[in-house]
Amino acid sequence: MSLRLGDTAPNFKAKTTIGEIDFYEYLGDSWGVLFSHPADFTPVCTTELGKTALLNGEFAKRNVKVLALSVDPLDKHMSWIGDINETQQCDVTFPIIADEDKTVANLYGMIHPNASETFTVRSLFIIGPDKKVKLTITYPASTGRNFNEVLRVIDSLQLTAKYSVATPADWKDGEDVIVTAAVPTAEIPERFPKGHKIIKPYLRTTPQPNK
Repeated sequence: MSLRLGDTAPNFKAKTTIGEIDFYEYLGDSWGVLFSHPADFTPVCTTELGKTALLNGEFAKRNVKVLALSVDPLDKHMSWIGDINETQQCDVTFPIIADEDKTVANLYGMIHPNASETFTVRSLFIIGPDKKVKLTITYPASTGRNFNEVLRVIDSLQLTAKYSVATPADWKDGEDVIVTAAVPTAEIPERFPKGHKIIKPYLRTTPQPNK
């Protein structure tokens, strides 16, 4: 069964390129991004892991820990990291899970039989500090992920977890946000003292409250 938003992300123990980990212990109180790759030594995956490594500082300042997964064995992972670092001019320091028996892939529904019986699709899960699944994105094996979008949705998830706001289409950090329907219009000035606009009774905007 596929994981749905709001479900508890399953815990697991796994061998990784930084040693054996317990998933929950690794995350601690951080947010987490867990994403899968169809196989080692594949071109799209090489660029994705390189991009993730280059964005290490961006993930760190958002209190996000990253884990990648492939069903290939650990020795192949270690060799592949050398290729990634060489070709993408990066330093892969986050763990890559060696999920040879597909335990984690099956826990998280990463294998879609109609796409491939053996390889994982490009699944990505964002997991909150409460260990709940906050967002899922799934791409086919042929299409690389947009990591600027991953960072954008993390910004939105972290913002909306703290304030009674939602983020509009194409929103980026620093732009105006939408006041949720749970906040009566009469309470907006007190709750959001930076000001607000009433475009429609159901569409009220305010400057991003944590900026």
